[in-house]
Amino acid sequence: MDKILVLGSTGNIGWPIVKQLAASDDVAVVAGIYHAESVKMKQLGVETRHFDFLDASTFEPVLKGINKVFFVRPPELAKPERDMKPFLTAVRNHGIDQVVFISLIGVEKNPMVPHRKIERMITEMGLPHTFIRPSFFMQNLTSTHLQDIQQNHDLFVPAGRSKTSFIDTRDIAAVAVAVMQDPKYLGQALEITGPEAITYQQAAGIMTKELGVQITYSKPSLLKFRHTMIQRGIKKGFVNVMVMLYLITQLGNAKTVNHTVEKVLHRPATSFAEFVRDNRQLFLNLK
Repeated sequence: MDKILVLGSTGNIGWPIVKQLAASDDVAVVAGIYHAESVKMKQLGVETRHFDFLDASTFEPVLKGINKVFFVRPPELAKPERDMKPFLTAVRNHGIDQVVFISLIGVEKNPMVPHRKIERMITEMGLPHTFIRPSFFMQNLTSTHLQDIQQNHDLFVPAGRSKTSFIDTRDIAAVAVAVMQDPKYLGQALEITGPEAITYQQAAGIMTKELGVQITYSKPSLLKFRHTMIQRGIKKGFVNVMVMLYLITQLGNAKTVNHTVEKVLHRPATSFAEFVRDNRQLFLNLK
């Protein structure tokens, strides 16, 4: 039986992965989290272990008995050589059947983004791996950009007129679970997207229709966006990565649409309209 370590287990991708794995009788799941006590993990009957990418003393205990590892890059960790390599080295020394890493679509064209550097570390270490390269998360709108939507009914996103094939993180999670249960995906890099590519102006139109309130798209410049986010207290490293990713979007690298989700899951990917409906109360800040 596989014993899978899920890092980032309380996040937009990790949490649905934990829930899916916990419902299976064929695998055991361990949630690696900073605060080892978690009520919702206990309710699922999931084992939790303390983990911190920046604390090497947590590596051996969290990897004990584990044969597969899932992880995402924590947004605040922008220097992979310093922040991620020690853990990946521990994973290599431990011996592992598969590492599943959530990267980024088009990352092979941009060696400067942290995701690409992590991919290279994994391959250079010879770790058995599967890379999942999703397009932009729909859930960025319920996290990074939520303040502007709730307070100003505006998409404050520096994407210009470019198109984005938004993907729901619930679909990313489902793909991750599938690739961890089928060895044919070892050594693969799967690009996954939503069912269509739309501009942020179109996204604002869909949100207006589904929410019943006017949502605008203010289309700030990259510099204005960076300045505003830093002023809000968001860490500069994280903001710089966001600016880099939106520059990639402006260059047209986020508009790719494929049917990988449908091929892996045997169902269509979640539409943007469906995502908005599912998060209506959050967007409208309803209690």
